Amino acid sequence: MMTNQAKNTGKGLFESLSALSATLVAMLYTRLDLLSLDLEEERAHATLQLVLALTALFFVGVGVVLAALLLVVIYWETQRVLVLGTLAGSFLVAGFVAGGFALHKVRTKPRLFAASLSELHKDRQQLESRE
Repeated sequence: MMTNQAKNTGKGLFESLSALSATLVAMLYTRLDLLSLDLEEERAHATLQLVLALTALFFVGVGVVLAALLLVVIYWETQRVLVLGTLAGSFLVAGFVAGGFALHKVRTKPRLFAASLSELHKDRQQLESRE
């Protein structure tokens, strides 16, 4: 009788350890998957910021050039002044809007690895509640 009980205990312990290791591997896989998603989101966010910053710089640069041309041409025919003033104003407004949007994106950017850290915190709470 003792040997059967020892075999069953050994088998139960082995099954428990294999189940625990399978659970740990699954948790690790999930966390690494979340980490890769966080990295992809961060890369996309950085790319968007770069595009917005370059767009803002382009429009402000064009606006400044057109504003300078406006000052040169201001005393010429009235049609040129109206057209250059409108173009300069349009480019400046577009540049400032793009710059404001880029600044807004920088300020409202989610924390890096926020989803992964949240899931790890939940895991830790669950493990602590089991103890």
